[in-house]
Amino acid sequence: MSLFCLVHGALQGAWCWDLLIPELEARGHKAVAMDLPIEDASATLSDFADAVVQAIPEDEDVVVVGHSMAGTVIPLVATQRRVRRLVFLAALIPHVGTSVLDQFYDEVDPNALKALGYELPEASKFEQFRDEPDMYNPAVLGAALGKDSSGSEALAMEVLFHDCEPDVARWAISKLRNQQSMAHIFEVTPLQAFPDVEYTYIACTDDRTISPVWSRYAARKRLGVDAIELPGGHCPYLSRPTHLASVLSAE
Repeated sequence: MSLFCLVHGALQGAWCWDLLIPELEARGHKAVAMDLPIEDASATLSDFADAVVQAIPEDEDVVVVGHSMAGTVIPLVATQRRVRRLVFLAALIPHVGTSVLDQFYDEVDPNALKALGYELPEASKFEQFRDEPDMYNPAVLGAALGKDSSGSEALAMEVLFHDCEPDVARWAISKLRNQQSMAHIFEVTPLQAFPDVEYTYIACTDDRTISPVWSRYAARKRLGVDAIELPGGHCPYLSRPTHLASVLSAE
């Protein structure tokens, strides 16, 4: 039996795991979820990690699952608490010494970067990212950079919930939160080194937010693992919770 610590992505909250948790419990596991302080514009990646750490009971066999944005958070959790495994679910992966924007700045229009006050990095330092596939679907780059911090229903349906049952998608859209903190994009990770734990990456083959091509590439290059592939879109805990629970339980 494991305790699955479930960490949500941008615009979402603990509610997003409501369909997955009963599936994990039916397999004999326990689960805990929390709200990250995403509505606080000043919240940092360390603040996010602290919220996770505070939700984890002592002396448990812990597997931390981070969705999307939370990929930048869960390695920090493992530096503070003993965990067995980190699971990156259609997730960003931090790179020591950089921000996430540093990793994909060349996908963004230079005028947009200038408007954000972003200074282009030294080419030699960031040459390592030049051969990487595009990280984001171009349709979501504006939202990723905070131009639409609360999201839009049409965009959310298109890139997050397109493969969910209609009632589930409507419910999820009604629960979306106002993402004010953009630390997962702009903050240089405080991570000094990746923790010595087991890693899993789960890529979604029809992900319309984070490119599954990038996910496969980054899982191998950054984490040293081959991505496990799930059919469907960016939020499998809503669109196919039974399948996701089976994959998580098998790890």
